Amino acid sequence: MTNTLATDPLLVNATAIAIDGRAVLFRGPSGAGKSDLALRLIDDGARLVADDQVELRREGEHILVRAPATIAGLIEIRGVGILRVDALAEAKLAMFADLVRRQEIERLPEPRREDVLGLAVPSIALSPFEASAGAKLRLALRTFAADSASVVTARGGDAMPRLVSNTVPRRVLLVTGMSGAGRSTALKTLEDLGYEAFDNLPISLMSALIESAAADARAIAVGADLRSRGFATESILESLGAVVGRTGRELKMLFIDCDDESLQRRYTENRRLHPLAGDRSVMDSIRLERRVVSALRDRADLVIDTSNLSAAELRRLVTGHFALATTGLRVFVTSFAYRHGIPRDADLTFDVRFLDNPHYVPELEQLTGRDPPVAAHIERDAHLSSFLARVWQLLEPLLPRYEQEGKTYLTIAIGCTGGRHRSVYVAERLAAQLGAAGLSVGLRHRDLITSGAPALVAPGAWVVAP
Repeated sequence: MTNTLATDPLLVNATAIAIDGRAVLFRGPSGAGKSDLALRLIDDGARLVADDQVELRREGEHILVRAPATIAGLIEIRGVGILRVDALAEAKLAMFADLVRRQEIERLPEPRREDVLGLAVPSIALSPFEASAGAKLRLALRTFAADSASVVTARGGDAMPRLVSNTVPRRVLLVTGMSGAGRSTALKTLEDLGYEAFDNLPISLMSALIESAAADARAIAVGADLRSRGFATESILESLGAVVGRTGRELKMLFIDCDDESLQRRYTENRRLHPLAGDRSVMDSIRLERRVVSALRDRADLVIDTSNLSAAELRRLVTGHFALATTGLRVFVTSFAYRHGIPRDADLTFDVRFLDNPHYVPELEQLTGRDPPVAAHIERDAHLSSFLARVWQLLEPLLPRYEQEGKTYLTIAIGCTGGRHRSVYVAERLAAQLGAAGLSVGLRHRDLITSGAPALVAPGAWVVAP
C-alpha cells in the first residue's frame, strides 16, 4: 500500500520554476545555466519557486517544492546580483531537467524516471543555452501531462487520482487579423504548442500543403493576412473548407485584433510601413485593412483584442484556448481598475466597488489587497461574505456546463476603482476557492504594482505573475 503520509523535507541543490503550476527542477553544476534558463522562462510567464537550493517534501502522492525561508523569492543573476522577484510559495513537482552540453544529449533517449521520496519522477536532459530550450521544456511537460498516467506516479505504477486526457483535436486553425496586432506571436505560440504551422502561403498552394501535412500532423495552424498572395475572404475559406472536408478535420478561425489608435502607435514607434501604405497615412491604411478583413472577423470562432495585452498575455490566451493536451476547463481570474477599462478578454465581470474602500484609510492607502491589514479591513465589510457566497452559487453550476459545451478557457474579471485594494483581495479569494475545488486556475492583478505580500492561491495552482 502506498504511503500517503507527509515526509521530512529533502534539501536539493537546484533551481525550480513553475509552468502552469507544475514545478521543474533544473540540476547541474555552478555555471551550468540554471538561473539563466529560469530567468528566460520567467520572462515568458513562468514563476520562480526557488533558486540555488530547493526543499522537496512528499505529501500523499505528490512531491511539493518550495524555497528555504532564507532565500524565498530571491534569484541570482550573474553580472547583476541577487534580486527579488514575484515567486510561488509552493508547487507540485512534475519533472527534473538536467542541464548539460548539447553534445552530451542523446538524439532519441529512452524515457527516464527517478525514484524520489518513494515516487517516480520524469527526467530529461536539456541544453540550457539553445534558443529552443524553453520550447523543448514546455513540450516535454505537455507530453508527460498528456500521458494516460499523471505526471508523478507512485513507485509500482499507482497513478495520482486525477488523470489527464490525451485527446488531441484534429484541427486546422486559421490565424488571421489586423497587421501589427500580434498574429505572428500567436502563430509562434501555436508552433510551440505542437501545431504544424504555415505562414503567408499563397492561397493557391494552401490546400495542397495542408493536405500533405494532415497525414501525420496532430494539428495545423495557417497564418494569412493581407501579405498572402491571393488574399481574399471567400478564397481562403473556400480553400480551407475543401481540404478540411477531405481530411475530416475541424476548421477553427482565430482573429487577432487591436484598436486603430494602438495599431497606429505601434507602427509609428517601430517605424514600420503598413502593408497597404503606398501614399496613404498609417491611419488610412489601417482603416482600409479593417474594411478588407471585417468579413473574416465576423466569421471567427474567437477574437482576441491585443490593444492592452503584452506579448506574454497574448501567449497565455492562445495557449489557454488552443492547447493540444486537453486538461478540462482552465479559469483565469484577473483584478482590474475601472479607470483603466474592463479587460477585453473577460467572459464574466464582477464589480466590487460597493465594498468599503481602504484607499480612504491613511495607513492602508499605500498597501494592496495582498497585505494583511487591507485584507482585515475588507473582511470587516458585512456585505463581503454574502457576495462571495452568491458568486460561488452562480459559478458552481456554470463551470461544468461551460466544460460540457467544449469551452476550455474562462476569464473572470474583478474590478474596483483603482485596481489596488478591493478587486485584488476578492480576486485572490475567488482564485483560491476555484483552486480548492480542483480547477486549473490562473491569477493576475492587471493594474497592481507588485507587492511583496504572499498570494492566497493554493499551492500548485496555475498562476500568472502580476
